[in-house]
Amino acid sequence: MAVTLIEAAKQSTNEVQQAVIETFAMSTDLLAVLPFQEIPGRSLTYNQEETLPGVAFRSVNGSYPESTGVVNPIVEQLVIAGGDMDVDKFIDKTMGAGYRSTQEALKIKASGHEISHKFIKGDSASNPNEFDGLQTRLTGGQVISAGATAGGTALSLSKLDELIDTVDDPTHLFMPKAMRRHLTAAARNTGVGCYITYSVDAFGRRIAMYGDLPILIADGNGDVNASLGFNEAAASGASTATSIYCMSLGDGMLTGIQNGGIDVEDLGELQEKPTLRTRVEWYMALAAWHPRAAGRLQHIADAAVTA
Repeated sequence: MAVTLIEAAKQSTNEVQQAVIETFAMSTDLLAVLPFQEIPGRSLTYNQEETLPGVAFRSVNGSYPESTGVVNPIVEQLVIAGGDMDVDKFIDKTMGAGYRSTQEALKIKASGHEISHKFIKGDSASNPNEFDGLQTRLTGGQVISAGATAGGTALSLSKLDELIDTVDDPTHLFMPKAMRRHLTAAARNTGVGCYITYSVDAFGRRIAMYGDLPILIADGNGDVNASLGFNEAAASGASTATSIYCMSLGDGMLTGIQNGGIDVEDLGELQEKPTLRTRVEWYMALAAWHPRAAGRLQHIADAAVTA
């Protein structure tokens, strides 16, 4: 069974590992709620449902037409995510042990941001060392357009509802901060009638909800990568639009996969220089178990929401 990083931290008996997992979970909205399934080996093979078999009615002494479902075999390869963090022994001694711990926490946070970025923008064709994100995976009816306006089309609530309907058992919406601001502004506009409610997450942070779906905020690796900025191609081709994703997180839908969980190793002093090295690694990837586990609404302009 897939469990979130928060639940994994609760189950860990290693205090250091528990702190590391919690830091990862707190680094982004997505990692706080995305469940991960432990797998053996370095890859996972599973069948993704495509078409259900047909069902018919027959007459007395009649027969049924033969019909079988269609499933697609999928193979997900684990990738190696992480990085090294070096602190000079002089800095470690003069600034105290707390400085190294602070740098380790920053490395974990940066790793969490980068991994969340790849859940959307990952493309193994461009970089074989990373996994495919949702933008690469989603095709056909799981991708819809906000409209054909040059430069992007203002988000309409009807299109947002259409996006939600592309996903079976939706659990979350995923969007940039600017789009959440447009939605909350629409909630104050009686002419639009957007209904936004609020709740708190596992860390006590306030989160907005649309149609009972928590709104997760997309980000990247600090200022390095914008997971969902207004820099995607609009219908006209201009790079001025963004997307909203709807996801169903959980067993049999959209989960992360991992082998061994998150590892932080103190490698000690390097031989070539008086530097203390810490390595953070995570063998993980993304698995879309169902073809309707996620959907994308693209070509959205940075503009006020309409009904």
